[in-house]
Amino acid sequence: MILCGFQPTTFVSNCLIQMYVECLHLDSACKVFDKMSQRDVISYNSIISGYASCGEMGIARRFFHEMPERDVVSWNSMISGFLQNGECQKSIGVFLEMGRFGVGFDRASFSVVLKACAFLEEFDVGVQIHGLVVKFGFDIDVVTGSALLAMYAKCKRLDDSLSVFTHLPDKNWVSWSAMIAGCIQNNRSIEGLELFKEMQRVGVGVGQSIYASLFRSCAGLSALKLGKELHSHALKSAFGSDVIVGTATLDMYAKCSRMTNAQTVFNLMPKRSLQSYNALIVGYSRSDRGFQALQSFQLLLKTGLGFDEITLSGALNACASIRGYWEGLQVHGLAVKRISMSNICVANAILDMYGKCRALAEASDLFDMMERRDAVSWNAIIAAYEQNGIEEETLALFASMLCSRVEPDDFTYGSVLKACAGLQALNTGMEIHTRIIKSGMGFDSFVGAALVDMYCKCRMIEEAGKIHDRTEQKTMVSWNAIISGFSLLQQSEDAHRFFSRMLEMGIKPDNFTYAAILDACANLATVGLGKQMHAQIIKLELQSDVYICSTIVDMYSKCGNMQDSQLMFEKAPNRDFVTWNAMLCGYAHHGLGEEALQLFECMQLENVKPNHATFVSVLRACAHMGLVDLGLHYFDVMLSEYSLDPQVEHYSCMVDILGRSGRIDEAWKVIQEMPFEADAVVWRNLLSVCKIHGNVEVAEKATSALLQLDPQDSSACILLSNVYADAGMWGNVSEMRKMMRHNKLKKEPGCSWVEVKDEVHTFLVGDKGHPRHEEIYEKLGVLIGEMKSAGYIPDIDFLLDEEVEEHEQLEELRACAYCL
Repeated sequence: MILCGFQPTTFVSNCLIQMYVECLHLDSACKVFDKMSQRDVISYNSIISGYASCGEMGIARRFFHEMPERDVVSWNSMISGFLQNGECQKSIGVFLEMGRFGVGFDRASFSVVLKACAFLEEFDVGVQIHGLVVKFGFDIDVVTGSALLAMYAKCKRLDDSLSVFTHLPDKNWVSWSAMIAGCIQNNRSIEGLELFKEMQRVGVGVGQSIYASLFRSCAGLSALKLGKELHSHALKSAFGSDVIVGTATLDMYAKCSRMTNAQTVFNLMPKRSLQSYNALIVGYSRSDRGFQALQSFQLLLKTGLGFDEITLSGALNACASIRGYWEGLQVHGLAVKRISMSNICVANAILDMYGKCRALAEASDLFDMMERRDAVSWNAIIAAYEQNGIEEETLALFASMLCSRVEPDDFTYGSVLKACAGLQALNTGMEIHTRIIKSGMGFDSFVGAALVDMYCKCRMIEEAGKIHDRTEQKTMVSWNAIISGFSLLQQSEDAHRFFSRMLEMGIKPDNFTYAAILDACANLATVGLGKQMHAQIIKLELQSDVYICSTIVDMYSKCGNMQDSQLMFEKAPNRDFVTWNAMLCGYAHHGLGEEALQLFECMQLENVKPNHATFVSVLRACAHMGLVDLGLHYFDVMLSEYSLDPQVEHYSCMVDILGRSGRIDEAWKVIQEMPFEADAVVWRNLLSVCKIHGNVEVAEKATSALLQLDPQDSSACILLSNVYADAGMWGNVSEMRKMMRHNKLKKEPGCSWVEVKDEVHTFLVGDKGHPRHEEIYEKLGVLIGEMKSAGYIPDIDFLLDEEVEEHEQLEELRACAYCL
């Protein structure tokens, strides 16, 4: 045209501008526009539309204001341009200005401004525009109606949305799609699926957006069967190769925990988008299959599709799940290079990753550098410190969060209540409980379970029971918390009672429930009930769970059944340090020192790293066997080879080892050189070995220390009295007896129990509360008579007067248990 010298008319120039705009050559379009001798409304509308679509709203606005006259398309171009560039408030402003200028609206005006209202969830403005729609007669228009019902759905007014949909005289697939999507967005997935069935009945064609909504619905409902049926429907409708439908399908399978199906869909997709990779990465990450997630992330990096904040969040969560610090560090580097760290979602994911990888210094530095922090940021740093056992800092961060005027949520309270439980900080826990009640979360099931756990750990079991009973929706976590709480406090009968209530309510136990109830069986030594639980575990195929297996090993050993305990240990498909510790502890507890030490050697050959509990069992085994030098060797090895600082339990074992061998002075020296104060167990061990070797001087020191810790400790006085008696110091025995009477100290009554025909019978000293006590005592008389006839005489020379009667009663209770 230029070479021929053709002078284009206004019509031809307008066509050229539109062509250049569609080809995104705005400079060429602008040159044509500038050379036009005569411009009309279409000329301006075309150039405005071009700059608006490219995000140059400043230039578009300049052309808009230069227009000698404007029509509805001019105004619509500006409204649409602001909407496309995310400036929804300005889009609504232009619409209102259009009305003030008296320009008549059309369906495009209403549909665009209603989208802006939907994006901002501006319900009030949307209602006013609805009034204009009715006024101008567009309420029966399918395009306007579709935008209107979508706006109501986005503003969480689904009933209004359904009302608009119902009154539309003509519905196309767009209106059906918008209505179905609205139901899904408002968590009314069943209604969305019913609409899809109705849509099929009236013969409306299905589009990719409808399939995307339906698959999202199936994912939200975990409706795998329905999802598979829809997958088949999509394949029959020739949408199998559509990238949007394929992505929604694999996302549905991923959220229904069917990663094999999701991977198959991904592999069969002829074309994949970034969203397809994101769905797969996030799916693997949520399924705790971090390695597969990172492999998918590596594949994505090779495709050249790039990545976004969703990709990085999924990859970082995968690193967190596998505790992959170095992998997380590399992903962090990618995030810094390619995505602004001001993106709070990515920053929070990095923060969470460092916390779970035990890199608290990095987590703390990142948190301090964050320009903006939301509740998720605070939750991540608080959880990081709590999960790493730094409870004091956890509570300090919680206080800082409150000072920052960020409102805690259920996850925040879950972490801080765990910190209170770890510290046994009852007063702080109660203050937080008060805040929870004020915030209206007192009946929340997640927070309720955390409160139950906190009160149990703080030995306030009655309060824990009340909270559990008040919780409206008792989850598995809540039941597990109360059952394990009773088991932890040795109130095993109550643990069984709550377990029975749980079963009566139709709630199926999980791994943690069985572990807690097996622990309760171990506390009561009720091997019969323990075997029933073991049978249930086998039936549910849970025996491969390493935690369950470890608990079964522990249960059998505590019930005295070492043969079954050893059998379970040998058959365990997976063993971790907990399993090894359970077996070691069983051997040590039953005095099988040689077997315990042999097992420890095997543990080292298997490259299983021992922990503090391991060495407690090893040292106890050395004490039982009198292996002083070996015990000292293992005590030194703890720190030198395994970097484990000895705790009070290990020092207690060393006192026992040295004391049993007669090296009382060395045992005393160990206590004096301990890096922390000795507890009652340490002093009682020292007192016991003094009784064996008749060391009166050290025994008096140990008793004095015990009485300082607990002035009502009668057992310390009795042990010292026996030491005096062994040494023939009867004056001291008499003085001790007077002191006990003056302070009203009495030995705690003995207790024993026996399980007969699935029922536990409990007996206290002098107990006559059993329904068959007369028969029992009658039989006792016969047995005691036979024992005396056989020449049995109790050794009561060195017992206090108060203990003679008790000793005879204890003998009766032992016979009572035997008789039953």
